[in-house]
Amino acid sequence: MAIYLTKESKVLVQGMTGGEGMKHTRRMLAAGTDIVGGVNPRKAGRTVDFDDRAVPVFGSVADGMRSTGADVSVVFVPPAFAKAAVIEAADAGIGLAVVITEGIPVHDSVAFTAYAASKGTRVIGPNCPGLITPGQANAGIIPADITKPGRIGLVSKSGTLTYQLMYELRDIGFSTCVGIGGDPVVGTSHIDCLAAFQDDPDTELVVLIGEIGGDAEERAAAYIRDHVTKPVVGYIAGFTAPEGKTMGHAGAIVSGSSGTAAAKKAALEAVGVAVGSTPTETARLVLDRLGAQAAASDVTHR
Repeated sequence: MAIYLTKESKVLVQGMTGGEGMKHTRRMLAAGTDIVGGVNPRKAGRTVDFDDRAVPVFGSVADGMRSTGADVSVVFVPPAFAKAAVIEAADAGIGLAVVITEGIPVHDSVAFTAYAASKGTRVIGPNCPGLITPGQANAGIIPADITKPGRIGLVSKSGTLTYQLMYELRDIGFSTCVGIGGDPVVGTSHIDCLAAFQDDPDTELVVLIGEIGGDAEERAAAYIRDHVTKPVVGYIAGFTAPEGKTMGHAGAIVSGSSGTAAAKKAALEAVGVAVGSTPTETARLVLDRLGAQAAASDVTHR
């Protein structure tokens, strides 16, 4: 099982014929993703060869969906065109739009995430690495060869920390890893992913990676308290950030004690989430929790 993305997903790439789109389409194909087409109005009707796969280019998302049955779009267009690209995908009725583009103006993100939601399209991102269900499909830029299929679900604001935890826990593997992005406005939240992982029978434990700024992690803690029965292990990036500075992602803005790593850690720990002080310690906490869970299960079944 997985959340949001499986081997059955049929993926369009908006911006496939650009440099980044070409590079990452090749990598997604190598990971087993069913890339059924690219979208570029100026190159409609052409095909692009990726090793042994010829991928058609459509003039619009709607054309691509009609021809291929696509249900996912990965957006690699420049920031100025991202809003129009997501709105086009939502108008076509795509189920999932994964927006990799960074540097999108916040007012554009506000507009297209709200519009997509009104049309029933889930947006992941913007400014995110996408998501991967190891062994099945990869929609975005997450390296596919650093882990394997397994029983951990991961949701993260940080792309780099997504990769590090995937690598550190590669011997256990992951059901799905979702990089939601670190901008002030994103289409899919920690809470959305927690709910999906809670409902996924093959996800046994969830890793939640947050960072300083905003209150997303505090809201996730409240949701965990009320709705999540599976073990959750957390990590908050930014414990060493100097007070009063804006750090890293556009969303990482700290004002007074609000949004600090310490405040987020305290909120998560108050609802039973084990929070690591480093990524490596976080991985060890995951191993400890899974070991304790296995031992409890063994005792129950004796």
